[in-house]
Amino acid sequence: MVSGNSEYPPLLWRDPTNPEQLTGVVPALLQEILQPLGLSADIRHIGSWARVQRLAQDGNIDMVAGAFMTRERFGYMDYILPPIIQLPTAIWVPKGQAFLYRHWPDLLGKTGSTLIGNSFGQNFDRYAQQNLTIESVRSIDQSFLMAKAGRVDYVLYELLQGQVKLAREGRSDEFEPLEKSISTEGLFFTFPKKSACNSFELREQIADRLYSLVNRGRVNELLDEYTARYIAEK
Repeated sequence: MVSGNSEYPPLLWRDPTNPEQLTGVVPALLQEILQPLGLSADIRHIGSWARVQRLAQDGNIDMVAGAFMTRERFGYMDYILPPIIQLPTAIWVPKGQAFLYRHWPDLLGKTGSTLIGNSFGQNFDRYAQQNLTIESVRSIDQSFLMAKAGRVDYVLYELLQGQVKLAREGRSDEFEPLEKSISTEGLFFTFPKKSACNSFELREQIADRLYSLVNRGRVNELLDEYTARYIAEK
């Protein structure tokens, strides 16, 4: 069984025709990787992103479809290179409430919100833990509602995901990303170290196929396709 962050359109989200399954760029790419190897994947929604990570740590899922690199995760997951995509994380604010942001200390004294278990790179995570006030919630929609109500000053969420999520909800005119991102991180397929499917041979086969597909622009093609699908969903 494979799972990932189900609040990550157009890369991953719950299939509206089968809510127990995940759809999007990453599931489609994974199936294209596995099919020539004679394999397939059951890519399920099994709860929050925080729960997916707990299950991965315990070896109760076979693969994680999309995770950033952190020191903690290196302890229980093996990463497959190259990254699927590089993702900038934006500081989202209600329209008209932009503030000057040049570097991380500009967030001091402000309150942010993001998903439980989200990582934005090892360096920012460490800085945020030691210096910033960021409320973690189960749904990114909750974070945006809190910002709209003035309960937090900003939302930390990837630029791509924020753009397509707000576009589908018809709320693109309600929020804006600040010009400078807080970080840009690679998103990777990973195998939990305790996964029964985790072998050097399979990791190498997947890496070879992934490298080929990324190099010929397949991820960008899937991004166009699944962004259009997600925004069109009602």
